Amino acid sequence: MHRTKPAIYLALYFMAALSFSAGAAKSGGAILPAPKQLTEHVYAWIGPLPGPSKENQGFRMNLLFVVGKDAVAVVDTGYTEAMAEEMLAHIKRITKVPVKYAINSNSQPHRFMGNPVFKRAGAVIIADEIAAERMARQAGNYAAAIESILELKPGTVKLPAPPDKIIKGDTELDLGGVNIKVWDFGPTHTPAELVVEVVQDKLVYTGDILYADRLLAVIEESNVKRWLEAYERLKQFGDAVFVPGHGQPGKLSTFDFPTRQYLALLLDHMNKMVEEGVDAQDAINRLDQSRFSKLANFEELAGRNASWTYLQREAAGFE
Repeated sequence: MHRTKPAIYLALYFMAALSFSAGAAKSGGAILPAPKQLTEHVYAWIGPLPGPSKENQGFRMNLLFVVGKDAVAVVDTGYTEAMAEEMLAHIKRITKVPVKYAINSNSQPHRFMGNPVFKRAGAVIIADEIAAERMARQAGNYAAAIESILELKPGTVKLPAPPDKIIKGDTELDLGGVNIKVWDFGPTHTPAELVVEVVQDKLVYTGDILYADRLLAVIEESNVKRWLEAYERLKQFGDAVFVPGHGQPGKLSTFDFPTRQYLALLLDHMNKMVEEGVDAQDAINRLDQSRFSKLANFEELAGRNASWTYLQREAAGFE
């Protein structure tokens, strides 16, 4: 069987990465630049690192699609329907193969708020059961936040319909000569994360389990302990190319510092603080995160990450 050489495609990708990122927010008023080909079957938009704003129209994440002989699968559908419309237009310029699947890697707004566009295009929307429940519960809040950030009129952002296919555990999709394995990685950054493996291309899209170039974000519903375990589980994919939720693609070792080492620091420190009975503010003050200070978004997220991790480890003590 012919096997692709993702390292070669990745090298070509990095040669274009600087010009690609520079053009991300400047494409004649468009939200998205043209996607870049990462491997034989995989194309991606690699977003800039700042948070969502009116200037970037919410484009600050990585989005991806896989082209087979019979079907295209989109992985994450963007922050708004306008962004998703651009995604779909770009896909149609590259291939005439229909988009049959749209996979939501988690329940954050930038992963699923573009679902209606792909549903209208005939795609089956796929999400984890727990993620779908969180989408339904939080969609109204997400819509209001998007309207506020993008300075849109209230009611402009419509709530997506529920996903068409709710999965429990792992599943597989055949795109025609290209096999996708969707792996259930459970609670990490959010209560349920899906990892998408493009088998023939030795490429793995991890969504928000991996971060590069910027500080990761611990949120109220994160599980830092399970997140760290998920990183170890990613080693099963060997020398695959990994596409994170934010930041540039690379081998798993690329993400050791910004993901594994940072999570380990948070977990070890806060476990110790809770065991010693140190109160939250003192525990946060004692945490030295300075070696991660050159990662983007550090000032915005470091204190919040410490706070949420302490509260989670404190709650775990009562389980």
